Amino acid sequence: MPDILLSTLNAKYIHAAFGLRYLLANLGDLRPRAALAEFDINQRPIDIAESLLASAPKILGLGIYIWNVTQTAEVVAILKRLRPEILIVLGGPEVSYETAGQPIVELADYVITGEADLKFAELCRLVLAGQPPAAKIIPAELPDLARLALPYELYTDDDLAHRVIYLEASRGCPFTCEFCLSSLDIPVRAVPLPPFFAALERLLARGLRQFKFVDRTFNLNLQTSRAILEFFLHHWRDGMFLHFEMIPDRLPAALRDLVARFPPGALQFEVGIQTFDDATAHNISRRQDYAKLADNFHFLREHTGVHIHADLIVGLPGETLDTFAAGFDQLVKLGPQEIQVGILKRLRGTPIIRHDAEWKMRYHPAPPYELLENKSLDFATMQRLRRFARYWDLVANSGNFLATTPLLWSDGTSPFRAFLRWSDWLYTQTGQRHGIALDRLAELLFQFLTRESARDPQTTAAALWTDWQRAGRFDPPNFLLPHLPADTKPVTRKNRSQGLKRQSRHWAAQPASAVAREQN
Repeated sequence: MPDILLSTLNAKYIHAAFGLRYLLANLGDLRPRAALAEFDINQRPIDIAESLLASAPKILGLGIYIWNVTQTAEVVAILKRLRPEILIVLGGPEVSYETAGQPIVELADYVITGEADLKFAELCRLVLAGQPPAAKIIPAELPDLARLALPYELYTDDDLAHRVIYLEASRGCPFTCEFCLSSLDIPVRAVPLPPFFAALERLLARGLRQFKFVDRTFNLNLQTSRAILEFFLHHWRDGMFLHFEMIPDRLPAALRDLVARFPPGALQFEVGIQTFDDATAHNISRRQDYAKLADNFHFLREHTGVHIHADLIVGLPGETLDTFAAGFDQLVKLGPQEIQVGILKRLRGTPIIRHDAEWKMRYHPAPPYELLENKSLDFATMQRLRRFARYWDLVANSGNFLATTPLLWSDGTSPFRAFLRWSDWLYTQTGQRHGIALDRLAELLFQFLTRESARDPQTTAAALWTDWQRAGRFDPPNFLLPHLPADTKPVTRKNRSQGLKRQSRHWAAQPASAVAREQN
């Protein structure tokens, strides 16, 4: 039985807990006395408590995040009722700020705020030596990343085969965007590259092919980002897929040349744009060169096979429905494969709260603390935009309707306004945001386009039939048959996927230059 048990509730099984592995790797001489126990938020708290109690730890460290704090608080309450002698230590972003009054903090014995990689081991040594600290809240100093043991050997073979594997080459962010916890994490600190590359080589030797970097600003330090891209080009294997978070207006020639050398579909860039409105950007202290951003998007779409996942936020102080619509339309024209429409969240510790009075910001009191309304967007409008975001993910981002989605605005109307109209109609038909089967969604899309928007049934059916096959379905659905040519035959497409299914579906929309490179 371990003396120290490290645990958390992941959002899904597929997400491996990166922070726990860092804590375990840096326990030093206590590491043989420790173990990991991962769960997910779909498991019942009472069952999680049962499993934790079976390990009978002396110290239980729990990672607390916005997505798991409610369920974890219930787990802690059960544990304290049954085995109050187990010392419970909390850490993570949700308990690193505004700890006063948090129910889970009141239940726990200790809370480590900030980056606890080394501080957790220090606390465990004191407790096990019979010298527990008097203070409940323990601030952790920013650790020197050169002192940290890397955690990558703690990914099991099963992790490598079935889960998302996270990596980091740096921590911190130089920007001060007020909605983001990373704005509090200054300065940016880099992991020493020689041991990091050695760890990557071991992961490659064990068969890992998909790497997700969590660096907030991967392309900030050009020397480091170039070295990492060159490493993967040198060690390239078929089936590799690399995910990076990128600063949208920073892609100089040296990086462009490297990016263009990767096979189509091998790279995914998550690009946080958040807003195209200058006044809103100023309100949240966000700096962004929109001309450079647009130029970088054009380069990536026309000269590379990069899959672009771009983010916009609904509800920022000062953003109206009209300015958000204009920004969304501008982003659609830039052509990213995915547009993630997120609802503003009021994360603990972020300075976004300074706008609460002026902009009448009203947030949900429970995690994930999403905006309910503000001075510019009332509650009813926010509800429409929540549904818009969900349906955009189902229809456009999923890759299931690549040929059909643009028909919504093929008459030259605003993509945002056209999709919002479809979103409103879809909700009136189904009353659902989740659980809409793909065949039902396809039929409703056909009905809306042909009946509500007067699109040509044959053109619409041809687009849906193309999408239907791309999703791996080769029998035409009954509602399409009357509108397809009598000699319609399934067309088997070459699978160009270098990564995940969702990304690979977007390949039908790649520019001809990218497809030509792949064929050559």
